[in-house]
Amino acid sequence: MTRTRTAIEDIWPLSPLQEGLLFHASLGDEALDVYAGQRALALDGPLDVDRLRRSWEGLIARHGTLRASFRRRKSGEAVQVIAREVELPWREIDLSSLPEADAEAEAARLSGAELADGFDVARGPLLRLLLLRLGERRHRLVLTTHHIVLDGWSLPILVNELEVVYRAGGNAGALPPIRSYRDYLAWLGRQDRDAARAAWREELAGAEEPTLVMPANPARLPLRPETVLVECDAELTRALNDVARQGDVTMATVVQGAWALVLARLSGRQDVVFGTTVAGRPADLPGAESLIGLFINTLPVRAQLAGDLSVADLLSELQHRQVNLMGHQYLGLAEIKQLAGPGAEFDTLVVYENYPHSVAPAPYDPDTLVIGPGGAPQDASHHPLGLIVIPGERMELHLDYRPDLFDGARAESVLASLVRVLEQMAADPQRRLSDIELLDEAERTAVVEEWNATAQEVNASTVLQRFRGWVARTPDATALWSRQHAFSYSEVDARSDALARGLVARGVGRESRVGLCLPRGAEMVTAILAVWKAGGAYVPLDPEYPSDRLLFMVADSGAELVLVAEETVDRLSADVETALVGELGTGSG
Repeated sequence: MTRTRTAIEDIWPLSPLQEGLLFHASLGDEALDVYAGQRALALDGPLDVDRLRRSWEGLIARHGTLRASFRRRKSGEAVQVIAREVELPWREIDLSSLPEADAEAEAARLSGAELADGFDVARGPLLRLLLLRLGERRHRLVLTTHHIVLDGWSLPILVNELEVVYRAGGNAGALPPIRSYRDYLAWLGRQDRDAARAAWREELAGAEEPTLVMPANPARLPLRPETVLVECDAELTRALNDVARQGDVTMATVVQGAWALVLARLSGRQDVVFGTTVAGRPADLPGAESLIGLFINTLPVRAQLAGDLSVADLLSELQHRQVNLMGHQYLGLAEIKQLAGPGAEFDTLVVYENYPHSVAPAPYDPDTLVIGPGGAPQDASHHPLGLIVIPGERMELHLDYRPDLFDGARAESVLASLVRVLEQMAADPQRRLSDIELLDEAERTAVVEEWNATAQEVNASTVLQRFRGWVARTPDATALWSRQHAFSYSEVDARSDALARGLVARGVGRESRVGLCLPRGAEMVTAILAVWKAGGAYVPLDPEYPSDRLLFMVADSGAELVLVAEETVDRLSADVETALVGELGTGSG
């Protein structure tokens, strides 16, 4: 550490997810840090730029986590260093002279460049502000942060505080006192980690294989994803809420159950594991709900999808599992994977964004600055697929996908399957999982009919009729090779006719069963044809079987006669009626 002690306010440990994000941030210069995120705020009305900047300076002074940088001690231990003071990273660019379309294009370019720059987590603050002037009363504030210091829950809190401080003239003293993020880190240190380890070990017991939609590749570099989205209509959203209420589960559980079914199809598994994020704000830490920092944790969710389970059973089981783990959700994912082994590995993520809302806007006043959303947030993860669920009157489903692993059409197909599953769950929560249809009509037609288009006209004649056809067409062609001797179709036909006559003389007729305890060769084929010609059915008796098993098969099949050769005659007892093939007319081949 290069700073002097007077420049350092404090040194904190890391939360479990911070440790994971620090790992991803340290992959190297060539690796994109996808955990740099961005929010844009629309500032409508008269703006005092100096007051806005002072407001942000006050917020950074108020929250130690916004002054954090991440270093390693000589021992290798990672810590976050809280600077006593930092300079606010602030830029202002005036785009108001450009035509509106050009201004928006330039704003998008500048915002994208801010996000692409990423962060050096060893140098705080891990936050940058870009103020774009779009008009006399129109501004956009682009906030770029690293996820290691802020989670999604924190951002509405931060915006709410910004509004209070700005209205107070940039004075952060207008806000009530708060706890420090360090209090949460201390809370983590007091937890019973042995109990948590035992709970996670039990939860993932028996899960022996990873649940992957793409082959694992440790060399795969992070990549900012692309997104497809769909908005569920109000009717479907209400119906799903009804399913949750009637089943005494959360809407997050309903979506997780649907994703589990889609994931089973993608991974070819019935015991699946995927990731989810939990808020991580402990109820026994007063004031945790209003703190700013990284509290969330990424954890495995396991779903076992027996086909005879109903949708309601699945959701109930999912909810039960997660309730049992609620007291142990602070354990880090890396440690859980060490405990559980390959079965805890996953490469898809489900995030249900149940964040606190920003303060309701005040009645319109032309002399008051209004702060509101300024565009879609830019967040990402390193997983091939990440489902972001935004609740509301019309639930939104955003599917992030790595464009090097999925194309847009494939991602849209996955999302369409999810919606299809949700619709069936809403229509009948008692529907069995095995009856849930993931394919649409076109996909099902392709799989069942087009890919399986192997139908062809079948010859309705019997084997014996077809054999006689070959005898008539090619009587001299070779039909069998046995012991280096060739038999033509006419020879086989004549030999089997002679044997058939012998069988009829011994009482064999329609529906008779004849055992064949013969070595493999021409005589076996000839005997089969002869039994058919006599009208009977043959029972194969492998001479290699033990005698007791052969006797059981004769009795069990009801064979009235067993054909044997010289070398197999002693395989059966004297009370079984046998006949030598040679004695009935064909001789050995």
